[in-house]
This record gives sequence, C-alpha cells and structure tokens, in this order.
Amino acid sequence: MKDDNCIFCKLANGVIPTRSIYEDEDFNVILDAGPATRGHALILPKEHYKNLYELPEETASKVMLLAKRMAAHMTERLSCDGFNLVQNNNEAAGQTVFHFHLHLIPRYADDGQKILWKPQTFTDEELLSVQDTLR
Repeated sequence: MKDDNCIFCKLANGVIPTRSIYEDEDFNVILDAGPATRGHALILPKEHYKNLYELPEETASKVMLLAKRMAAHMTERLSCDGFNLVQNNNEAAGQTVFHFHLHLIPRYADDGQKILWKPQTFTDEELLSVQDTLR
C-alpha cells in the first residue's frame, strides 16, 4: 500500500526525483536532502509503513540486510571511518516524516557530528522493576 499524501512514498517510488544510489523492487536508497555527513542516505521502503511498529517482520529483515550491504559499500567507496544506522519512531523519538526510514550515516574522524545521549542513573530497585516488566 502506498499513501498518496506521503512525501517519502513519492520519493521511494520515483514520483519526485531523488539522488538514488540503489533501488530494487522493495526499496529505494536515496541521498538525504539535509545530510549530517558526506554520503548520508535513507533506506525507504516503497510501501507505506508509518514506523517500525507497522513494518512487517519480513520487510524489517530485508531492511537490515540491505543496511549491512549498503554500509559496507559506502564505507569502501567513501573511505569513512565509521558508520551510524539511525531509525526514529514517533515524535518523542525524533521522527519527523511518518514513513519508516533508516538513516545510513557515514562517519568521519573530523565530521563534528554527535549522536549521543545523556546517561541517566537508576537504582538497583528501579532496574529490577524494569527487568521484571520486560520479561
């Protein structure tokens, strides 16, 4: 299913021109229009899924296999020093376009970018409670 009102559906399916670096029957990998680093790209499913929660397991598996291949290819071709895969779900987590997508971000020793969070501290009791909740 595609969403006629979704810009990423339009990008993934060639309705809007992109700088595509890979395409197959399920996905289009395009350079990000507002890149964090040189080579920053997005894996876009051609079908519309709002986020990870809606993504079928088979598609999720294909995304990760494609990400692995693309990261290796991009690392070789761009001579980057590292690589981030970033995927946000829902507004609280930083998702701004509600079509599942995975960021492929080549990292360079001097790129000045940070993907960090402020570590928090929890008591042993709080951690045990979370562990019990998640089991």
